[in-house]
Amino acid sequence: MQKLDTLPDDALIVERVSKIYRGNKQLSPHKALDSVTLRVPRGSIFGLLGPNGAGKSTLINILAGLVIKSEGQVKIWGMDIDQHPRNVKAAIGIVPQELNIDPFFTPAALMNIHAGMYGVPKSERKTDEILQMIGLADKKNAYARTLSGGMRRRLLIGKAMVHAPPILVLDEPTAGVDIELRQKLWENVVTLNKRGTTILLTTHYLEEAEQLCDEIAIINHGRLVAHDKKNALLARLDSKTVRITIDQTLEILPPQLQAMGADLRQDQEGRSQIQLSYSPSQTNTAEIIARINSTGLKICDISTKEGKLEDLFLQITRV
Repeated sequence: MQKLDTLPDDALIVERVSKIYRGNKQLSPHKALDSVTLRVPRGSIFGLLGPNGAGKSTLINILAGLVIKSEGQVKIWGMDIDQHPRNVKAAIGIVPQELNIDPFFTPAALMNIHAGMYGVPKSERKTDEILQMIGLADKKNAYARTLSGGMRRRLLIGKAMVHAPPILVLDEPTAGVDIELRQKLWENVVTLNKRGTTILLTTHYLEEAEQLCDEIAIINHGRLVAHDKKNALLARLDSKTVRITIDQTLEILPPQLQAMGADLRQDQEGRSQIQLSYSPSQTNTAEIIARINSTGLKICDISTKEGKLEDLFLQITRV
């Protein structure tokens, strides 16, 4: 492993990468990736998002060496994947969507076999430690076919960690996993990241990406359509909703509030609420409160809701 002071600033560099699948008699040629360029900072949790068929899995398969890119350059941990394929494979761990686990082996055996394939000496293997971390220590000697779907997915993560890769790629790791197991998986991911592992994550659970990721890229129709720090992306929405509860029941909003585009609602206790969506770049909450105070209404409670990653995702990928 490289010394800390010689490590690259970017764990992954993708430069103008394209992939064209050649057609046949039944299918026309398909451009799965179209000149994609992105950088994944070392030590980050990076979200790669996009609709089904956007090109995410194609890019991950290129990183894994399962798909040959048509053009462009990819560097993993500073090494070109074409010039240093063996070293690149040692620097990255891939957790695929598919549950490709041999049902006739135990978790401990599978992880030891996988470690052996990466040339990890028996004295340096951390099978028990990894199994403990992914919550499968009590299942280490059970046949994989007896494990639940969530346990098998955790085992995939464990297999990808046996050679201690500095980069871990998680392709839809919580697909089909219940809420409790999802939370456990994310706890594991955050723990790994705090230990220095760079995480590249694809997920359709956008609330998870919003909560976990430092930086996010969005791919649509094979093209990179957005890439920035998470907070910078969310700031693009320029949308906020304020809900103000007042101490009386209204039948109709005062004209000055109607002019602002406010809506009249009721909470569960029957109190009237004034709800207004606005652009923070043009209006602030203090101005709205001042306008309400000018009507003589007494405010009991105020809540605000920021724009979500899901809103931005839908806005960008609708085209």
